[in-house]
Amino acid sequence: MKKNEAIRNTKNFDEILDIQYGRIGTKKRDEFEENAQYFVISETLKSARKEANMTQEQLADKVGTKKSYISRLENGKCDIQLSTLYRIFEQGLGRRISLIIW
Repeated sequence: MKKNEAIRNTKNFDEILDIQYGRIGTKKRDEFEENAQYFVISETLKSARKEANMTQEQLADKVGTKKSYISRLENGKCDIQLSTLYRIFEQGLGRRISLIIW
């Protein structure tokens, strides 16, 4: 069965991910999941900053970093330390965040 046909016959999104990226625990799927989490964080940061009516430069100044770093984070182009993530959201944007490990 071709990949496109298999995708058309799926019943849920998890099956599509299995076909496209492999099952959970495979290297390709793990890379996809990691990139998806970076995307979620970057979009959440961008949205929260815009809701706060702040520029990247204003946010960077408030948390003691550079505009280019905020830009790279919002574009998913760099890793972020957990402490920095907390500082940006809590000190910079006045938002609370929580971490769930499962």
